[in-house]
Amino acid sequence: MSVMRKVGSRFFRRTARPVLLLILAMAAFAERIPSVADEGATGGQDVPGQFITLTTPLTDQQLSRLNQQFSRLQQEGQQRSVRPVVVLEVSSGSSRLGQVRDLIDILLSPEFNEVRTVAWIPESVAGNHAAIALACHEIVMTADATLGELARGEPVRAADREFYLSLADTRRNSRLSRGIIEAMIDRQVTLHRVTSRTAGNEQIRFMTAAELRLLQQQQIEITAVETIREAGGGSSFRADQALADGLLVTHLAAGRPRVAELFHLPLESMREPDLRESSNVRLVQVHGPIFAATRDFVLREIRNARAEGIDTLIVEIDSPGGDKMISEEITTALVEIDPAEMETVAWIPKMALSAGGLIAFGCNTLVMHPDAQIGDIGVIGQIEPGGAFERAPEKIVSPFLEFAATIARRRNRPPGLLMAMIDRNLPVYRATNREDGTVTWMTELEIQQSPDEWIQGPMVPESREGILLTVSGIRAAELDLAEAPCEDLADVRLRLGVPSDLVLEPVRRTWVDGFVSFLNSRFGGFLLLSVALLTLYIEVQTWTGVFAIPSVVCFTLFFWSRFLGGTAGVLELLLFISGIVLLGIEAFVIPGFGVFGISGILLTIASLVMASQTFSGISAGAAFDQSLTGLFPVVSALVTVIVLAALLNRFLPSIPWFNRLILTPPGYLPEGEGPMLAPAVSVAAGRDFLLAVGDQGITSTALRPSGKVTFGDQFLDVVSDGPYIDPGNAVEVVSIHGRRIVVRRRSE
Repeated sequence: MSVMRKVGSRFFRRTARPVLLLILAMAAFAERIPSVADEGATGGQDVPGQFITLTTPLTDQQLSRLNQQFSRLQQEGQQRSVRPVVVLEVSSGSSRLGQVRDLIDILLSPEFNEVRTVAWIPESVAGNHAAIALACHEIVMTADATLGELARGEPVRAADREFYLSLADTRRNSRLSRGIIEAMIDRQVTLHRVTSRTAGNEQIRFMTAAELRLLQQQQIEITAVETIREAGGGSSFRADQALADGLLVTHLAAGRPRVAELFHLPLESMREPDLRESSNVRLVQVHGPIFAATRDFVLREIRNARAEGIDTLIVEIDSPGGDKMISEEITTALVEIDPAEMETVAWIPKMALSAGGLIAFGCNTLVMHPDAQIGDIGVIGQIEPGGAFERAPEKIVSPFLEFAATIARRRNRPPGLLMAMIDRNLPVYRATNREDGTVTWMTELEIQQSPDEWIQGPMVPESREGILLTVSGIRAAELDLAEAPCEDLADVRLRLGVPSDLVLEPVRRTWVDGFVSFLNSRFGGFLLLSVALLTLYIEVQTWTGVFAIPSVVCFTLFFWSRFLGGTAGVLELLLFISGIVLLGIEAFVIPGFGVFGISGILLTIASLVMASQTFSGISAGAAFDQSLTGLFPVVSALVTVIVLAALLNRFLPSIPWFNRLILTPPGYLPEGEGPMLAPAVSVAAGRDFLLAVGDQGITSTALRPSGKVTFGDQFLDVVSDGPYIDPGNAVEVVSIHGRRIVVRRRSE
């Protein structure tokens, strides 16, 4: 009987008692322990979330990018009124405790108090990285993984021990206690599970022997004491046993898909962001007033950055303001950049007012110096030249308010605050969500549109009537307009994860940018095309080669400036070259004017128009002025050249020196300087000519291969049958096809 009693006692201790305790523990914790999976349940809808693998060793750059991910998820959760979940895959590593503490500071930061964190441990973790799991709300592990050995057998300094123990004081994980952490630090610690009763309520605690003695001295009713870990039994906890004992672990999972299913995360959440150091960074400086040259410079740098695959574009803004329409163009270009393609960061060291502030809000991330200023985006206009500036008419302000609100929504910023920067009579109030307590800032009209959802609070002082909202870097962060302030660019680099050894040369505007901006302006385009076409016309009349040079230079500058300005590309250049080739064929191969000439002119004009305008704005509701900017240079240049060509035809033969460059028919001299051609001869080319094969004439101009030949009293267009023929040579007609006359040089 004694043997049977011992066997039964051993069976109960090893098998039945753990099962019974597991059932009791699960029943007790089922009501007391909230789970992220329970809190995140949204009736089958996905919860915003992200899986992030912590690589080792941890670096400042990785922590900076991790901070960005937390900020992004918190904003997304606020928009959807759902608490987002970050799943950190923790692996055993050798990171310094200082880096681990910095990471835990991010996890515990009040800034991200709405983000729930889950430690996912697929393999055993020990050392400093185990502390990361202890700082999360929940711990999910594979069944055979272990967690613990914070000290790894080494002595622990008092300050480090206190840091580890303080993780239990946060009460983020209800299955964690100071006693459990003591057991993870020192393998000689005995860990007990103590059930006590206070005011009729039972409570389960995990305590060391020393803590148990203190509890007993307080004369608290203790109903059960069980030993979970004997002294010398190790300082790690196996996942399945920890779950059965009711400590540390909340779920077991075999892989990521199961973790995502537990917390209602979409499959896209398992596609991880890149937390590595960002070495592909560009810094663009936008200093001074915002005008056309600034627009061309910024838009060009955006195109270059996207073409070169830049990961992070930092736009340093220090501007008092500028042109409204130009700032809208720049802001729109920035907003249209997908953060997944390229992160855009606005860094404001001093001020970004008016147009500068609007551009800053177009970036995905906004970082300011604590004392920097942003705001005052009011639209003003000069009523009369030289007069005072006054508020713009309502028909201009209203669309601009809607534009600013759209930009704010696209970049997850309170629209009301941006609108208050434009309208001095638009106060903004603190608004609190009735259901989840989410705080944002809204206009009174926005609150009234959803009175059952928002509670109106106090007014934002900076939006009081009569002033345009303007805030500092510190205040902008408090109002969710910007990130936490940075003291200098070095702090910004650290936050963005830019390696300290990367030389970040700022890209600034130069005189070339001003020159390109001038060439892209209406007057610049008109001047280039006018000079190019006029010199080309003179070259055709003289064939000296002198006027071809400025024509080629002007056309080259025109397409170069349009290429840098973003309105011209390869297609426009190919169309222009094709048009010139067709005109050359018409001029040198096929005398007269036909299909080739007409096609060449149409292609040339089309290329110039296309190179001057993107046509993206020519649609219903688009600005008509933008369309005129592209069409004006071409149309005005053509009209100007036609007028000047008529004047040259009338007066050029009378201008000294220039009249010697004109291809003049035999017998022609200006009026009063010699005999004139007979009217019948001067119009001979315009009527049917009397000519037959074999007739002979003298070349009046060079045939290359087309030109003019005098046949008696007839002055006709001809084409050579092959070689170049100089003026003054005898030729004979070899064939006539309609008005096409083919000649060849007469043999000696």
